[in-house]
Amino acid sequence: MRIVGTIDHPILKITVFKMDNKFSIKFENGLLEQTFKIRGGSEINSFEDIQKLVDPKWLGEVMQMLQQMNQSKLEATSRFLAVNGAEEFDDIL
Repeated sequence: MRIVGTIDHPILKITVFKMDNKFSIKFENGLLEQTFKIRGGSEINSFEDIQKLVDPKWLGEVMQMLQQMNQSKLEATSRFLAVNGAEEFDDIL
């Protein structure tokens, strides 16, 4: 797998990879990432095609999914801490 390019975005780091006849588009925001794999073919066969594919509508949907992922992580962490008990301190009066 090799990096064929990056797509500029003010919030996300977007990296495009290619291996054999497949492209992978990785969207990163902090500790969260989401990757889409696209099979290359007659319609999508270059980095330029991928740049066109990653349009504002898709970027908005990706941002929403990353927000949902972050919310899920926060909720799971809260449940974990509730079950395992957060470190408790003595009350200070």
